[in-house]
Amino acid sequence: MIERLNQIGEREILNRLKKFMVKGQIEDDTAQLTLTNPNILINTDIFVENVHFSDSTMSPQDIGWKTVAANISDLAGSGVDHIFGITVGIATPAKTSWSWLEKVYQGINDALNHFGGQLLGGDLSRSNQTVLSITAIGSVGKLRLHRSYAKNGDIIVTSGPHGLSRLGLALLTNNPNINSDNLSKSLKIQAIKAHQRPQTGLAALTTLKNCKPSLTPWRAAGTDSSDGLLNALQSICESSYCQAILDPNQLPKANSWPLGLPWEKWCMNGGEDFELILSLPSEWAQSFVATFPLSKIIGSIQKGDPKLMWTNGEEISLSTFSEFEHF
Repeated sequence: MIERLNQIGEREILNRLKKFMVKGQIEDDTAQLTLTNPNILINTDIFVENVHFSDSTMSPQDIGWKTVAANISDLAGSGVDHIFGITVGIATPAKTSWSWLEKVYQGINDALNHFGGQLLGGDLSRSNQTVLSITAIGSVGKLRLHRSYAKNGDIIVTSGPHGLSRLGLALLTNNPNINSDNLSKSLKIQAIKAHQRPQTGLAALTTLKNCKPSLTPWRAAGTDSSDGLLNALQSICESSYCQAILDPNQLPKANSWPLGLPWEKWCMNGGEDFELILSLPSEWAQSFVATFPLSKIIGSIQKGDPKLMWTNGEEISLSTFSEFEHF
């Protein structure tokens, strides 16, 4: 028999969820952290059923994992040095099964064990639609990545390929606009994994810190590409008041990525790639791409009104590659 949340009640639900937290963590309305670094990073993301996730394309464990990964990706895009943990707010219909909720928390727990941090607590409420709100807390060390730190002459680097999550969604929903028979098996597996169990820029961030040339200052611009590659670059240009010059022959595509405008759209602005987009001094950029195998130089930064340009001088129209939008 399926146990529904309205049959269990809030107190018993919380008692069952204690196994995902350290002892005593939710015996109070607040969580106490012992902090040694005063430079704290905090971010919050909201995940809405049938907008950001669906039971038709993801298991409950995948949903839990992905909500954590998205938040950790934001911390990585700011240069996080240590992850303290997350809080989880869930609003869901009363008829939701306990098994579904438990599996979501199992996915959350698996992601925290993989990326770092602990479950600090949260809240649970009834709603007509399932919504998860995650707040992640970390600290920053020597390298504070910020969108406003780009400078003229910087090299633009990505930590990995783009468009895979969007392709994964298309495969999982049997999108009629693609012929999956023409795609390699390895690309399809990679894409579905990128959508359901994404990684973050943490490994790239560690490499970036370790490979910095000794005479290069700790100055780098960066963000993550959860909202798409072009959106990430545009945000850097607007914050740093500069232009990004992209090489059309060096786009961050996965191996055996098909040709054509629809595929370029997914690469440029498919969303949910969770890679680092960096604007680095030239020596640091060269060191990074020589050290981190998936990384790639895709362009450079120059002075000028905030805009994206191709190397031939043509302005890149965001509307041409429009894919992901919050609204």
